[in-house]
Amino acid sequence: MAIKDVVCILDIETDLTTATVQIANELASQMGAHLTGVAPLIEPIVPALMVQPVPDQFITDARNRAKDKAESAIERFAEYAEVNGTPFETRILDIMPGGLDTLLNHARMCDLIVIGQDHPDRPEPLRADLIEAALFDSGRPILLVPYVGVEAFSAKKILVAWDGSKTSAHAVYAAMSILEKADEVQVVMVDAEKLHLPGDPGADLAVYLSRHGVNVTVQKIPSTEGGASDALVRHIEANGNDLVVMGGYGHSRVREFILGGVTRDMLDTMPVPCLMAH
Repeated sequence: MAIKDVVCILDIETDLTTATVQIANELASQMGAHLTGVAPLIEPIVPALMVQPVPDQFITDARNRAKDKAESAIERFAEYAEVNGTPFETRILDIMPGGLDTLLNHARMCDLIVIGQDHPDRPEPLRADLIEAALFDSGRPILLVPYVGVEAFSAKKILVAWDGSKTSAHAVYAAMSILEKADEVQVVMVDAEKLHLPGDPGADLAVYLSRHGVNVTVQKIPSTEGGASDALVRHIEANGNDLVVMGGYGHSRVREFILGGVTRDMLDTMPVPCLMAH
């Protein structure tokens, strides 16, 4: 799938040019894509159990502060895109807690959504909700960017985390135009013998990718005491992979939330950008 229209969800709780803006610009430039910077304007949340009515001025001031943050994020994004020479536009979208339809309706008209991992010291409002909505309800793949950032966006040595699932297949298809440009693609399977796949696990995917001109190898690795996600992270760090492609939430959200899971763990520990699809 060609990537020609990219939406970048902007961070609004920092005055610095974020890693997400950098990665979105560099990816758009490499793919020859148009880039849209979207700043969420988070509507004030009024606690339902307030004893006294909330003054109208309080709500007005809170919304004005949110608007100022969104406009500042847009300005930083535009400055970076102009310097980088990326074709771009900007949007400020009103976001209601519990209602993300405005964002989703816009995000569905793109090829890829770029959004940053939440920073533990500077958490973004509704970031977990935005990531989940983008992954589950937009119908589009997402590129998650580590809050620590990377030196530059690169997709030369890609790791595909493969388990034969529908979500993994969707992620591979969504990333195909990136995979085709890579120097090396490693199909990595954790505890492949437990996946109960027919034939030689991973061989069918390798054939499929090779027909697209992808230089591909298959590697089967064991899980560690930390589980499949820990094994993947260790492999990424040892092999210098610069991008991960994987399915997002192979099980139900409730099961993943209760039991944990590779998706949730990768959201917390990802060392490099990660392209996910559901």
